[in-house]
Amino acid sequence: MDSSPNRLSEQLLEAIEERIVTGEYPPGARLDEVELAEAYGVSRTPIREALIRLGTIRMIEKMPRKGWAVAPASPRRLMEMFEFMAELEALCGRFAASRATPFQLQRLLAAHEACRGVRDPDAYYRLNEVFHQALYEASGNEFLVEQTLEMQRRARPYRRLQLRAPTRIADSFSEHEAIVQAIQARDADRAATTLREHVMLQGERFSNLVRSVEKLSASEARRRA
Repeated sequence: MDSSPNRLSEQLLEAIEERIVTGEYPPGARLDEVELAEAYGVSRTPIREALIRLGTIRMIEKMPRKGWAVAPASPRRLMEMFEFMAELEALCGRFAASRATPFQLQRLLAAHEACRGVRDPDAYYRLNEVFHQALYEASGNEFLVEQTLEMQRRARPYRRLQLRAPTRIADSFSEHEAIVQAIQARDADRAATTLREHVMLQGERFSNLVRSVEKLSASEARRRA
């Protein structure tokens, strides 16, 4: 792991986050600072920082006299999370189509092009985050940017996981293309619609995500048996 404090905390956050999503740390599991520090070969300080950040996005919760524990995440809660995220991003797209400056449009296009041809899910997701953040900034509404970034952080492990599904990266890039075209055309309605559909997990996509979480959880359970 990178030894710089900020990067180390981020790496630990991602590692713990993924183990929660895949079921290695199931709902209700206690997350002990000392045990985690030993497991990852680091001091307790970056572990504590990572746990606090996970607590702010409610992936884990503080238990009286027991420290941190993994919070439950039901399919209904996942659907509600993505419904809300879809509406926030749709609003960003609507505002961006009418307010984005030439410089912001250039940044959005550059972020989109950086995703072209990338096939590794984790690498694509990091570039995908840059694309979406450029979109938020183009909305011209700082409060909306703050709220959307907070929700992006909460949904991050699940959005990253869905990119492992076959064809999802290629589909995501095509959807980005449509989003960029709508914003460049200053078509606010089309920008909002394409973003809502891009973010919202519906039908087969949502079922695939739930199955992926359950499959990874079962696989981890067999490994640990």
